Amino acid sequence: MNQRVETSRLQGKFPDPETAPNVLYNPTFKQLREFADEDETTTEYDSPQYVSEQKSRSAGRTKNCVDDQFSDADWDAIEESLTVLEDREFICLDRQVGRHAETAFTCRLFVPREYARIALAWGKLLEPAEGEPDFQTLQLPDWDEDADHERRIRILPDGGLTFVLGSDYTGEAKKSFLRLYMYRAKEQGGLGIHAGSKRVTIEDDDSLQTVGQAFLGLSATGKSTLTGHGCWLDDPEGAEMLQDDVCALLPDGQVTGSEGGGLYIKTDGLDENEQPALYNAATDESAVFENVWVDNETVDFDNTSLTSNGRAVIQRDQLDSAAEDIDLESVDQMFFITRNPMMPPIARLDNRQAAVAFMLGESIQTSAGDPDAAGESIRVVGTNPFIIGPEGEEGNRFHDLIEDNDVECFVLNTGHIGPAKADIGVRESVTILVTAARGEIEWEHDETMDLELPSEIPGMDADAFYPPKHYDDFEHKLHDLREERLDHLQQFETLRDDIVNSVY
Repeated sequence: MNQRVETSRLQGKFPDPETAPNVLYNPTFKQLREFADEDETTTEYDSPQYVSEQKSRSAGRTKNCVDDQFSDADWDAIEESLTVLEDREFICLDRQVGRHAETAFTCRLFVPREYARIALAWGKLLEPAEGEPDFQTLQLPDWDEDADHERRIRILPDGGLTFVLGSDYTGEAKKSFLRLYMYRAKEQGGLGIHAGSKRVTIEDDDSLQTVGQAFLGLSATGKSTLTGHGCWLDDPEGAEMLQDDVCALLPDGQVTGSEGGGLYIKTDGLDENEQPALYNAATDESAVFENVWVDNETVDFDNTSLTSNGRAVIQRDQLDSAAEDIDLESVDQMFFITRNPMMPPIARLDNRQAAVAFMLGESIQTSAGDPDAAGESIRVVGTNPFIIGPEGEEGNRFHDLIEDNDVECFVLNTGHIGPAKADIGVRESVTILVTAARGEIEWEHDETMDLELPSEIPGMDADAFYPPKHYDDFEHKLHDLREERLDHLQQFETLRDDIVNSVY
């Protein structure tokens, strides 16, 4: 079966929401909350909390027709799902992903009315849209209740179509559009990155200097925390969050944002003292909770009885550190967030090493990806589980973009070091970000790790976090780690040799 022809034919099977009698088109947030009233537990903040059956993305059940061959059963499921649109009552919501002229797209979500909570939460992440859709998603949460159906998420990138069949997790709707946003950015000569971005303003010789920072990391590794953190800077200095989750790195060095309405944050252990901006936004009545423990209206962020992947949709206008804009004019520094306990709190990379870090994507599995494997070591290219197309080409493109735009790159460990788990907390990570922005970190090449490591970080004891001090046989373990890394890089046929040979 010709997948490209099939994609083109299917586009016309989505109904016109303005004329279809069974479609409620662009209802208000108030209406959506009313539709979802039976599913709501109202919190002490007068915000809604909902519980979904699926509590994380179904990564193992997700395929796209660029990288995967769809089976006849896949195509049959897609065809059958479209017939459901003909008579069941649906909600259709149009929103815009991105604001920049080159990376702004209209998104259209169809979801059954009885799952209005999904439309409510997703709709608050983006902004109103006009015009015909660039991307369309059909989400049928109860699809797999039929004995003949199995849960599957199928993406047709060139047609801008996604079919979420059998999952009621809001994250599936969110990522269905962000995945295609990144794909389009790559088609235009840039690169979609699973990253947050912020603008740090610092004093420099009686003048103010702006430093653009971007953070690549898997969900639940501190990306949202660091992106949204105000860095405890006093006026006229400051830090503004531009984007939290997915961006596009353009050929000219701009990092354009995707979500202009809100953020989809993890709430596990959300702390008012360490994450004040996120906490305040999450406890505003405008938030929407998903799978967060609520007892007699009281929200308990430390209770993970439902899941360790509890979520909240928070509004940008309730986040003190959020800028009005979502696009970063120029990126100066890029941080690869890892949880590898053999890595220091920060290391500076040359361009090829940065491409290696991009391809390694070293971290730990999180409850957002696979709750059963949470805490296990994992490698995900670009820390981006949503890549469409050859992954080696992504590494080559990344190298060329940072080289062309003179971007300074770092590995940032937000976890711990060594088997005794010397903890790297939010305060240490924020100290690193601020001193890096100021250019105050002193660097020296470390022969053991073959990386540039800090000899001095103002306000922090860098030597206390030196990895070789935390292992009895560090050099042996590092040798094995390098061999693993090399094996990983060599599996990507299109990745350039000069990048592979720069493994650290």
